[in-house]
Amino acid sequence: MKTETKHEKQKTYCGYVGLIGRPNVGKSTLLNQLLSQKISITSRKPQTTRHRILGIHTDENYQTIYVDTPGVHIMENKKALNAYLNRTAKQAIHDVDIIIMVIEALKWTPEDDFVLNQIEKAGRPVLLIVNKIDKVKDKDVLLPFLQSVSAKFPFKEIFPVSARRKTGLSECARFIQHYLPESPHFFLRDQLTDRDEAFRSSEIIREKLTRALGQELPYVMSVEIEKIEKKPAIVNIDAIIWVERDSQKGIIIGKSGQVLKDIGSQARIDMEFLFEKKVFLRLWTKTRSGWSDDLNALRSLGYSNPEEE
Repeated sequence: MKTETKHEKQKTYCGYVGLIGRPNVGKSTLLNQLLSQKISITSRKPQTTRHRILGIHTDENYQTIYVDTPGVHIMENKKALNAYLNRTAKQAIHDVDIIIMVIEALKWTPEDDFVLNQIEKAGRPVLLIVNKIDKVKDKDVLLPFLQSVSAKFPFKEIFPVSARRKTGLSECARFIQHYLPESPHFFLRDQLTDRDEAFRSSEIIREKLTRALGQELPYVMSVEIEKIEKKPAIVNIDAIIWVERDSQKGIIIGKSGQVLKDIGSQARIDMEFLFEKKVFLRLWTKTRSGWSDDLNALRSLGYSNPEEE
């Protein structure tokens, strides 16, 4: 670990930290809590995160750039969208300075083995975060689990945390700073993410869809922002929800259009917080057959390859 002298306090440190893990272990919640700001959308539905998202935390002379990624999964579905999700996460493993592998307390699955296998190839310092310890009722079983996972890989440190309750995160964040390379800061001090307002607006809508519909929600659903028009007192936003079959439109629209209205109302609240003014949101649902298995369609909907970003 680095020790600072009075002279060294003028140095600055900056680096990328990849949050890597299988779907649904809480990577996006972890990112939001580390930043004390909602950057990445969350839900209980696996693979809610579909893009590489940067969350930037600047603390005096340290700038930690967290990279939230889609859950790495063993592909049973061979669609282009699934390949994109895995490729995005795997690319991040090799593009960061430090890797945080996130797992769920008392659960180690074949997908965790798959993730660790990808991480081993990168040759980066790796921290292990064991999330959701608040769900462990018998704490006596946690220590043997931590001992068993520590034998799987020479992790630099293992942190049992509850991202949801923000337990153990400050210690983890301080530890990460010791592994940041000496470097100028890449982003402005008050910048929280590299994503623009259109992207964040589309993600807000997708989060509300995911939470409202759960298992009913078509997996192959995407949101495209057609227009953002800023006026002094209001922001007008037009957005399209894309599905692959006409039958899926009915699920999203709901009886008498009520589901879509509720989703729009919930999304508007978060958007007004984002834009810091009133928002008028208009939503449409449209069909685009086979978009999730069409590379050109994926690119047009914002799913660019990591190397293209």
